Formats: sequence, C-alpha cells, structure tokens
Amino acid sequence: MTAASQPVWRSLLFVPVTAKRYVDGAARRGADGIILDLEDSVAASEKERARALMPEAAEIVSRGGADVVVRINRPLRHAVRDIEAAVGPRVLALALPKVDGPEHVRLLAEIVDEVEAERGVAPGTTRFIAMVETAAAFFRIAEIARAHPRLCALNLGAEDFALSAGILPEAEGLFMPKQMAVFAARAAGIMPLGFIGTVAEFHDLDGFRQTIRRSHRLGFIGASVIHPSQVAILNEEFRASPEQADHARRIVAAYDKALAEGVGAVTVDGKMIDVPVVERARLLLEREAAITTREARMRATGATAS
Repeated sequence: MTAASQPVWRSLLFVPVTAKRYVDGAARRGADGIILDLEDSVAASEKERARALMPEAAEIVSRGGADVVVRINRPLRHAVRDIEAAVGPRVLALALPKVDGPEHVRLLAEIVDEVEAERGVAPGTTRFIAMVETAAAFFRIAEIARAHPRLCALNLGAEDFALSAGILPEAEGLFMPKQMAVFAARAAGIMPLGFIGTVAEFHDLDGFRQTIRRSHRLGFIGASVIHPSQVAILNEEFRASPEQADHARRIVAAYDKALAEGVGAVTVDGKMIDVPVVERARLLLEREAAITTREARMRATGATAS
C-alpha cells in the first residue's frame, strides 16, 4: 500500500456499538475514524445484539465524514460472526485484536474475501489494522506487518501487551516494544498507530498532549483513544505545526532551485540540506495536504470536535 492510498487517521475514537448515546454523538467528535467496538466494551451476553446493531451504527457514526472501523473479537467463531456483521460499504477497516502471527491475519483475510464476494463489495475494499497484544506475538511483529495486502496499519496494544509481558503499562517499559512496532510498520509500508503510554489515563489532558507530541517525534502518526476529550489533541499533535510546514516548503523550494541551477549544496536557516532532509520535508507536505483534504471533507458534512 502506497502512502497516498493510506487513510488519514490521526484520531480513532472507540465507541461501543451497544451504547446508543455514544453512537449517536460520535459523528460530532471530529475524529478521523470511529472504531465501533464488538470486543472488550461489549459483554459476552450482548455480542449478538451488538452485531445486529452494526449496520445502523456504521451509518450513524459515518455522517460526519469519519471512516468506520470495526474491532472484532479474537475467538475465531466470534470473529466469523463479527466479519459477517461488519463487512459492507460503510466499513472501511476491521481492527484485528490479539493477532498471534501472519497466519492469523491471512485466515481472517480469506473469510473477508468470501463475504465481500457474496455482498458484491469490490475485492480488497475492507482493510485491516493488526493489533499485537502478547509477548509471543511481539516476536513475530515484522511478519505480521507484512502478512497481507489488506493491512494498512499496525498497533501494539499497551494494556494487554503489558499484562502478557509482566510489566506495568508505563512509558519506560513500553518504549522498546512500541518503537519496534513503528519499525515493523514502516518496513512493511503500513501506518504505525499508537503512542508510548497507556490509553487508560485520559483525565490528565496536558500530560496526554506531551505523550502524543513525543510519540509523534518517535514515528507514530495516529492513535486510538477511548474518550472524546482526547480527539482534538490527537488531531493537533499528529500533524505538522504551521511553522514546520513553512520550513518544509522552504527546504523543498531551496533544494529544487539549487538542482535547477546545478548547485551541489544548499543551506536553509544556516543548516546544510541533503537528500534525506528534503525527502522528509516532501513527506511532511504530502501528509499535510492529505489532512487538509480530510478536514475540508469533514467540514462539508458539518462534523465538529467537542
């Protein structure tokens, strides 16, 4: 998957399918994507009702222009039912929890192939987010990231991974595995989602902002959260500042001018500019253009963060 074909997901907001009040309000939260949850936030006794609610919920949460993602369950017999409930024109992607290896991803992809064919959905429409959540799966993370063309993103689930690894879900212990997730995703050409910290602490918004700012510097480009108050922070911090965008434009312009004039070296703001710096600036500007396009589309539908 090329960068141009990847979704723009700075913010993904979890919404339990069975919580009507949250479903009804999700489109107004300003998130790039809404994750309709069939897994942890839905009690076992409510799974069938949640599946029945899925088509209407996907319609409601997409009204503000957000992409719809569905987090399915891990046991295969539940996953099959979830896929049958979720796959359709309103759902862009499935979040696959507790992925244990590339074979797991390929098996679920085979099931989605069949459901798409049955429903007349174009092959490959439904994308995947792989969620690595155990110590055992962590050692296969690079294989998982490359497992199937449907994959567009990879996430290391902090809480479940920490439990499996016998550590606390704190930045110090999560730093190395989270960075490995970034490297695995980048090597596979898919998006690294997440941040170095825990999703559970959503009351300290200033601290959360610092966590996201640091995580962005370390390679993450978006994340999922459980509380609407965190969405605006993700949208602001997982993009370039106006100053950064302006600096990138000047780098690209200076480099292109130097090439056209046959000049071998160029400086911007007193610093020597080489090819990796220019390429990083170009990628930043491409990302900024994609974000601007998404925001314009969401404004057209009346979505606002609150």
